[in-house]
Amino acid sequence: MNKGLILFGLGVLFSCGEQSEKENSSVPVENNSTFEMRLDLNQAERIVQLQLHCIDVEFPNKLNQTIEGPIDLQTSSALHPAFYGCFDWHSAVHEQGTSVREQQSAFYGCFDWHSAVHGHWSLVRLAKTYPKLSDRSKIISALSRHLTKENIVKEINYFEHKYAGSFERMYGWAWLLKLAEELHHWSQPEARILEQNLQPLTDLIAQKAIEFLPKLQYPIRVGTHTNTAFALTLAFDYAVSLGNDNLKKAIVQRAKDFFLEDKNGPLSWEPSGYDFLSPCLEEADIMRRVLSKEEFKKWLVDFLPQLVREEFVMEPGIVSDRTDGHLVHLDGLNYSRAWCLFGIVETLPEYTHLIKIANAHIKSALPNLTDGNYEGGHWLASFALLALSE
Repeated sequence: MNKGLILFGLGVLFSCGEQSEKENSSVPVENNSTFEMRLDLNQAERIVQLQLHCIDVEFPNKLNQTIEGPIDLQTSSALHPAFYGCFDWHSAVHEQGTSVREQQSAFYGCFDWHSAVHGHWSLVRLAKTYPKLSDRSKIISALSRHLTKENIVKEINYFEHKYAGSFERMYGWAWLLKLAEELHHWSQPEARILEQNLQPLTDLIAQKAIEFLPKLQYPIRVGTHTNTAFALTLAFDYAVSLGNDNLKKAIVQRAKDFFLEDKNGPLSWEPSGYDFLSPCLEEADIMRRVLSKEEFKKWLVDFLPQLVREEFVMEPGIVSDRTDGHLVHLDGLNYSRAWCLFGIVETLPEYTHLIKIANAHIKSALPNLTDGNYEGGHWLASFALLALSE
């Protein structure tokens, strides 16, 4: 995207606590903003710490699998040696000043393969974006420890299990492809080894998507993991970056089959209580990729006609309790709405007025990104990084 279009600096929002909440909220956001928003190094360092810890947390654990025999009764690290960490935590009480590890000792966890995958993606993105990270060597070490050839073989074995055909379909699949794409574009020498180690699983996931998409007769239009448009978007970007024409062709065909004739999307129905994706805006995000600029312009007017108005308003989702693992999803919604709106402007610059709305959504969620609440922190960093990268 044209960097001149985007945002106002995170330094305005975060200056090591020197500015008050009132001062932060009074910062103007203009339609034609030329400021740039990004995490400062201190914020990036804190996110790195959380992600490094997250990808190695194995217990407590609640595996979600079908047991065919005694051989399947293994720990998560044995079944998923690359992506065994990261959990969804619920009903936890956080005390100020306690460490993440101390806080987690009282939580009940649920294994979350896709969160582990986009935790790895976040580490790669942060290492690429912030070369002065103090823990850069720890990131490379952690990735090298997890993404070994041997570990990836075991991950493949799980996916080829008789009862694992739909495991992580398609949200986790899409994030795996996103991780592969990020590694591909990382100039770090170790990234070539990591990419090569991951490649057999990447190829398997891409092929599974190619085989599955013709079978999916109807798109899944929800604001959570199974949203079809979001998965297609991440997979499409991978296919374009890596030149996987078969995957790209499959995605273009199904996106048009699913969404081309859609009109008057019910944007006013959003958000639902646990949404972290916007069904309507995610649909626009994939369609701007698979249609020509002129085709998309016409399609968008038919699908979301309200967006063309300069006075269009869309309020950020409100999080009432960030210690609730489901309610905090709405912070994710604010990030994902932002990257979709930025994408629309990237394709159709006449929609520049949407930048103001996207900025407001990021501003509502970003101050809480490193607030110590694991319920959102272990995955929201990925969403924030995606929004800021747009």
